[in-house]
Parts: sequence; structure tokens; C-alpha cells
Amino acid sequence: MTDLTQRTDIPSPCYVLEEEKLIKNLELMKRVQEASGARIILALKGFSMWSCFDIVKQYLHGATASSVWEAKLAAEMGKEVHAYSPAYKKQDIEELSKLVNHLSFNSLTQWQAYKDAMPGVSLGLRINPEHQEAETPLYDPAAPGSRLGIRASELENVDLSEIEGFHCHNLCECDSFATERTLLAIEQRFGKWLGQLKWLNLGGGHLMTSEGYDVEHLIATLKAFKQRHPHLDVILEPGSAVAWKTGPLVAEVVDLVNNEGDIAILDISATAHMPDVLEMPYRPHILNGFQANEKAFNYKLGGNSCLAGDVIDSYSFEKPLHIGDRLQFEDMMHYTMVKTTFFNGVEHPAIGILRKDGAFELVRSFSYEDFKGRLS
Repeated sequence: MTDLTQRTDIPSPCYVLEEEKLIKNLELMKRVQEASGARIILALKGFSMWSCFDIVKQYLHGATASSVWEAKLAAEMGKEVHAYSPAYKKQDIEELSKLVNHLSFNSLTQWQAYKDAMPGVSLGLRINPEHQEAETPLYDPAAPGSRLGIRASELENVDLSEIEGFHCHNLCECDSFATERTLLAIEQRFGKWLGQLKWLNLGGGHLMTSEGYDVEHLIATLKAFKQRHPHLDVILEPGSAVAWKTGPLVAEVVDLVNNEGDIAILDISATAHMPDVLEMPYRPHILNGFQANEKAFNYKLGGNSCLAGDVIDSYSFEKPLHIGDRLQFEDMMHYTMVKTTFFNGVEHPAIGILRKDGAFELVRSFSYEDFKGRLS
């Protein structure tokens, strides 16, 4: 891990993308594509740092969007644009028809309503394999009662001759064996339709860049599926995996208080700047930070908003914290910047890139006008 806490050229707070680590992830994805025959695109919902699109587009086939605005951003990459949303309005379809190459509908109703409004766009349906792999209920698209995707029983006796692809997304930071089980579930429930399709989009959640992920098994799984269905263009659209462990969020201790224990108040907010800490929930790793009571000095880390629950967690350190000390929250590039808010008017972290040569490039800082511009 690169220690950025002593860098005086990096402001606090700041998200810092490490260019070398991003390229390493993309190189792995390039290998997966070349060896398996599948294609990978970037899911903007997980990582939409457009200032590095010039890097990403050298390795991936394009990007996938969940809305008109994301589609417009994806189009700026200059490659393929795919789209899926739980529901589209008429004006969405009018705009998307000019932006996208592939578009998946969440229901037969939406497909019937808009299928003739997108000439030249390859249309698909999102399917629900009714096969669960995600461990966190909040992020499980295949949970019973899910609003996402069409079940196989709903497709019986439906003329799908104008449908070119199926889109399936049921994974969340899963391994290659979850991908294998999902493909088998798709074949079991939707196999009768696969022969008439042109493509199968397996969505995101393929955490192929994480430590311990069996990349060779993923490649073998995708190759075997392609051998069984050689006519299908297989697409993966990870977000987390692209930006996995590619950079931290640097923060600063603003104050120290005591209430039945030491509390460090930081210049960041869990609810505003790393909401998955509260939503998932999960405990972020801090460089040189440890579990509570593991080292001599214990602190509860709190955000700088007035929300009572704006607390990250309790950590211990080998040395006492002081006002002005910096902390480095690791792996903060995916599902962080894309979900941040200006809640309470708390200063939004800047965004920067640590280039391969060690130079830091500040690509964006935020001002009062940015905060005001989101309100009226």
C-alpha cells in the first residue's frame, strides 16, 4: 500500500486514484477477454471517474449505463454504450436511442411499449435467474420478490423473435464459482431461448481483480459456456473489479473528544462520502489502523456531519492520534465517489490521480458553488 498521508501536495479530504493499480486491474481484464472470448465493459454505477476514461478505453470495449445521464457520460468514452434501467420514460427512450448500442428492458411491458422506438439498437431483456449468490440482502437482485428481471415463467408463449439478448445480474463481489453456478442456472431456466439470441450480458459482481480470485477458473468457465453456445457474444460489466484497491480516501483528524472513550472527528463523513459503510455495512481498512483494543490507543472515528449515526467504526493505533494527523482509508474508488452527497454542506473530498511516475494530479476540487448548484 502506498502511504499518502505525508504528501503535502495532496489536499485533505481527497480521493486518490493510483494509476498504476488501475492499469494492473485492466491488464488482468484484458487477459480474461483474450483467453475466454468474452468482452468486458465498465459499469459506471460502480466507477465513473471519467478523467481516467482515456486509460480504461484502451482495455475495455465500452461502458454500461443505468440512466440517460450515465449513458451520456459513457458516450464520452467513444466506445460501445450499453444501458439497463428498471424503468424508462418516453423521453428517456428518445434520448437513449441516440446514445446506446445495446439496451435491456426490465419488463415485457416496457419492451412492448418502446421496442419500435429504437431502430438500430440491439434490444434485450433483463432476466431473473432466481438463483441467489449475493450475501447482502440489500444488494441481492435475485431475492424473492425482487423488482429486477423477468422470470422464465413470464416468457412462456411470448414471441421473442425481436429480442437479441438477455441481461442477467445477480452477483455482488462474487467469485468465479458463483459465475459458473449462475450460468448453469441460466441454461436450466432459460436454455430454450439461448439459441435464438445474439448476446448474453452477465452483469457485474465478478470480482476478478481481488486477491484469491480464481481467474483461470473464470476463463475456463466462460470458454466452456462459449463452446456450448458459440453464437453468443458474452459480456461482463463489472464496476467494483475495475477499480478494486486502486486508491484511498485521505482524511484528517479535525478534533478529539471523549465520551466513554476517545473519539476522533474527521473532515469526511461516512453518510456523505462512504455510504456503503452504513448501508452494506462494512468496515473500511485504514493504513496503520487495527481492530479495536488490538493496539494501545483506541478511537471511535466519526464524520463531520450532524447525523448522530455518522460513525465509521472503532479502531486502534500504535501511537495516539493528534489534531491534524491524516488517516488513509484504503480501497475507496468503487461505490464511493458515485454515491457521495453534499449532505450538511460538509466539504466534498477532492479527486486526484497519482500517476505512475509518482506525480500527483489534482483533477477536481469542490466549492460552495457546487453545493449551491445542487439546490434551488
